[in-house]
Amino acid sequence: MATIQDDPTASPAPPSPRPGAFGLAPPALDNVDAAERVEMRRDRLLAGLTLMIGIGVAMAAPFALQFGATFFLPVTAALVIAVALVPVLEWLERHHFPSPLAALVCVVLFLLAANVALAAIVVPATQFFRLLPERIDRIQTNIAPLLELYSTLQRYVNRTLEHLINSSQHPASTIAAAPPNSLLELTATSAPTVIIQVFFAILVVFFFLSGWTRLRRRTITSRSSFGGAMATARVIQAVVDDTSAYLGTITLINFALGLIVAFGLWLVGMPYPLMWGGIVALLNYIPYLGPIIAALLMALGGLMVFTDFWTAMIPPAIMICCHLLEANAVTPMIVGHRLTINPLLILISLSFWGWVWGTPGALLAVPLLIIIQTIIGAAGKPDIFGFLFEHGTLIRDYRRTSDDADEALR
Repeated sequence: MATIQDDPTASPAPPSPRPGAFGLAPPALDNVDAAERVEMRRDRLLAGLTLMIGIGVAMAAPFALQFGATFFLPVTAALVIAVALVPVLEWLERHHFPSPLAALVCVVLFLLAANVALAAIVVPATQFFRLLPERIDRIQTNIAPLLELYSTLQRYVNRTLEHLINSSQHPASTIAAAPPNSLLELTATSAPTVIIQVFFAILVVFFFLSGWTRLRRRTITSRSSFGGAMATARVIQAVVDDTSAYLGTITLINFALGLIVAFGLWLVGMPYPLMWGGIVALLNYIPYLGPIIAALLMALGGLMVFTDFWTAMIPPAIMICCHLLEANAVTPMIVGHRLTINPLLILISLSFWGWVWGTPGALLAVPLLIIIQTIIGAAGKPDIFGFLFEHGTLIRDYRRTSDDADEALR
């Protein structure tokens, strides 16, 4: 039998690498790592595009809302009011009211309350502040020390400005400004728009409430999975509960605050105490800034009525004391931690919506903040740090199940 002899001069064949030897990976693992890297890059690209689109929308939205305030403001106000009236609608429907009739009852009740409030504030305020030109002398007498200080500062500023202007080599150019329109012209041009906006908002409230039950059922049942339907139901219920609870509770607190302030002003002989109580209750919907404006208005009213400066400061002092008691004791005890909002977020929301829509925006700032916070807390929020250091994700943060999750981690 013939045997094959190994050639002593032939070089030995190199040994085949073992899987994992010397850090070498088999081709299959290399393909898996490459696929994971491609998927990671694709996720980061999608997250980057989403982030850029979100930033662009966030930057353009304020200007669009401000430019389209004629449409967006009444719609937003109507939706906030409608969401706050949903518990009343559901109570009426449970008592066998048809949806259109229940919606009509809610709208009528809201209009009655709004008309009573406006009649108690606007009509007396018009009569009271119409006396302002006649009471200028009394106000000047009461604040004569402050006026003297102001005139001294004004003379100092004028001398400084004259010195700077005279020492300047280039004469300053003056720009002629167009005179403002008359109040009659402004009222004539804006009143039809306001009437149309109010009527449009009332229609939005009515049709939203009349179709609320069908809309909620269709929104929930149109989800493709049971989990999605339950999540949608939780979000809708959380928005309704938080918004209606906040507006209902704050309305009762502000109403009681207005009555207490009105009673205190009646004791000191302030004219139109119910008007001042209504002003305090209305402005108290604007956190931080509203009470300051109310105190300044009451100081002006006190200076118009009383002849002594310290007596004139009694009405704003009553208002400030009642507000401090309400803000630091009554509201935290009644509202509790469920509707506690970060003060920084409140200031940002006030600044943003006040800049976009003025005083109506400031009144809607906190309800809109509650709605946005509730939706983000239930649906998830963008993880910016995860995008910067890993990849873009959505962190789900259900407030309803946070206690259960903490208990599970223990």
